[in-house]
Amino acid sequence: MTFEKLIPAKAASYFEAGYNCAQSVLLTMHRVWNVEAPSEPKVASAFGGGIGRRGSLCGALTGGVIAIGLKYGSNSPLVQEREKAYSLALEFYNEFEKRCGSVSCRELIECDLTDPKQLEKARKSNLFMEKCAKIIEEAVRILIELDPTDP
Repeated sequence: MTFEKLIPAKAASYFEAGYNCAQSVLLTMHRVWNVEAPSEPKVASAFGGGIGRRGSLCGALTGGVIAIGLKYGSNSPLVQEREKAYSLALEFYNEFEKRCGSVSCRELIECDLTDPKQLEKARKSNLFMEKCAKIIEEAVRILIELDPTDP
């Protein structure tokens, strides 16, 4: 299996193991880019399901943005030190939206996770493995294409 296929599959395996979409992307990119992230995957815990299951921004997207911040972010108040992070995050957002069709969790999975009945139905129907795992893989592919780094 090639690098391009192996890494997205690893991201999906994190999801299958129980991590949420944001955590799965973050864990994968943390390792691919070899960036220090002492509190991950904890830091991405609340981003699953489109931020607390709200259906807002897709967790795979937010996990990727967190990973970009870890690699290119700054602890300085100087905006010019954040420009690379801003630029890459914008490219990632735009490409994610283009390839996946939306940045909204609710639109991507066509389910309202704040409704307990819909959440239970999604779990029973294997919706997350069918849809979210593919979206997670695509997010990782995009990140690697935008900023390839040898693992």
